[in-house]
Amino acid sequence: MTERMPQGGLPLVLLAGDGQEATRWLRGLLESGGYAVLQERSGQHALDRARTTEPDVILVDAELPDMAGVELCRTLRADPRVSSSTPILLTIRDAATRAQRLSALRAGAWECITPPHDADEILLKIGAYVHAKLDADRARTEGLLDAATGLYNRQGLARRARELGSQAFREHGPLACVVLALDIDQGATGLGRYVQAIKSAARLSDVIGRLSATEFAVLAPGTDAGGARRLAERLASSVSATTVPSVAGTASAAPVRVRCGYEAVANVGYAPIEPVDLLVRAAAAVRTGRADSGGWLRRFDEGTSAPPSST
Repeated sequence: MTERMPQGGLPLVLLAGDGQEATRWLRGLLESGGYAVLQERSGQHALDRARTTEPDVILVDAELPDMAGVELCRTLRADPRVSSSTPILLTIRDAATRAQRLSALRAGAWECITPPHDADEILLKIGAYVHAKLDADRARTEGLLDAATGLYNRQGLARRARELGSQAFREHGPLACVVLALDIDQGATGLGRYVQAIKSAARLSDVIGRLSATEFAVLAPGTDAGGARRLAERLASSVSATTVPSVAGTASAAPVRVRCGYEAVANVGYAPIEPVDLLVRAAAAVRTGRADSGGWLRRFDEGTSAPPSST
């Protein structure tokens, strides 16, 4: 086992590819890095295998014999038998265009692997994604995840906030929280696409959770107020750019309206804050905070009392 490997067992990779040079190279790299690899040459066979084996990460070739790799990503992400926490990576044989990368992210891929290939970088990224997936699996068994989205629920967010707060206190580092309120009906279709849009705009180190039916929180370690504003802009832009099919099968006509609130502490060591209060303040800022950017983005206002935490 190498230092790139997650601890606690042999992680399983499902590789969807037709066995050409790029696929063979990836398989050899993963096996040498200590991963168990299952390979399926067609998209349909890979889908069937993903439903029954619970892989820790799925790598999909952009060019499969029976379907486009992006379409397989979309089908995997929509399938309830494939965990929403399973990382999906799209491998592209030539240098990817911006349109290809955006298409892959919208289809549910977490990352695109494109030439030139850096073996160490690929293994380190996959290792980080597998760690995140295993953490999510552990949280799910402990009742810390929202069943509908696979994100942390309020209890899970509170626990992770305390963990991040303790780390920031020890390191005298910054910590921020951004809360997004989506102006959609509680029973709206396409919730998974909005969740994926939030994930694609956040960093791997960020912690994402669901506060209510239409509100989501992102805890951002190492992030000050300026970074929180930039994060909110990325999140809102990603959600607004997401198209969701209507009941009739056509794409939604207008982008969903997003309102954001945030709070940030520049140095938790010097200005300690109860981590759960950071969540409460960011949530309160959505409604009563000081306008920071045209009214859609607000920061917590010390002059406005936040509601008591029920977490």
